[in-house]
Amino acid sequence: MQNSPSHEVGKYLVTPMTKLNDAGRYSASVSIRRGMHDRVFRLIPHFDSAANAARYALAQGRQLVLNNQLV
Repeated sequence: MQNSPSHEVGKYLVTPMTKLNDAGRYSASVSIRRGMHDRVFRLIPHFDSAANAARYALAQGRQLVLNNQLV
């Protein structure tokens, strides 16, 4: 699992993560942290590059925070 740089979104720290799977494609996950609480979301699409997977994870994490969907 490779972490990309974290981004602050309001009171949250959003960290995209990527992992090369057995098929040679990249899986995307995103960590959303506030204080000591951390949620990790595994995302469904797979990508040809780690950079594309990280961009997608960051965008999804930002959307979750901005749409207040972290219940």
